[in-house]
Amino acid sequence: MADTDVKDALLQAAKPHVPFDGWSEATFKAAQADSGVSPGLAAAVCPRGAVDLAMAYHEEGDQAMLASLNDADLNQMRFRDKVTAAVRFRLEAVEDKELVRRGMTLFALPHYAFEGAQAIWKTCDHIWTALGDTSDDVNWYTKRATLSGVYSSTVLYWLGDQSEGHEKTWAFLDRRIEDVMQFEKVKAKARESKLVDGLMKGPFSFLNRIKAPSGRPHTGMPGRWSR
Repeated sequence: MADTDVKDALLQAAKPHVPFDGWSEATFKAAQADSGVSPGLAAAVCPRGAVDLAMAYHEEGDQAMLASLNDADLNQMRFRDKVTAAVRFRLEAVEDKELVRRGMTLFALPHYAFEGAQAIWKTCDHIWTALGDTSDDVNWYTKRATLSGVYSSTVLYWLGDQSEGHEKTWAFLDRRIEDVMQFEKVKAKARESKLVDGLMKGPFSFLNRIKAPSGRPHTGMPGRWSR
């Protein structure tokens, strides 16, 4: 059995336990027992135990979102509506809110905060990439950072939303996307300004040297400088 199959078996076995025990060691042990995966093999595939399963669960939702995007007819949509649809598809991929709620509790812990931020960033990267983003400069980062804020706030609202069909969540999401679009309009006008253009050639000129990840080995934050 491949490592991915072992991890998936553990994940599916863990899901019924998460609402009661969270993404915890107890859940990880229960998943081993229910799936029949030996403790040694489980530890080899998931060295961080339930944390690795929580990350796998998040990625499973991302893949479901991408499948929905691939099946949807987005050609006639405005770009903002495509982004809105992607976030909505991501939330609709969740079969049980409690799995997400327990994940947020886990990733709120200081020693797992990086993993939580990484998961959200990856979701937003999936969205931008699927929608055809070709930016290769600082905009690669700002787009994903801005959408990460929208996505995170929408998830928090959605967790507490009891409206029929999550209508209030979708209205909240529309407002957040509108806020982003207004910000983009301000950025566009700023770029047209001679004053801002002059500033960009001065103390802020370093922004022009920030590049998106190239796929080549590198250290530090994902990205590179060009000379």
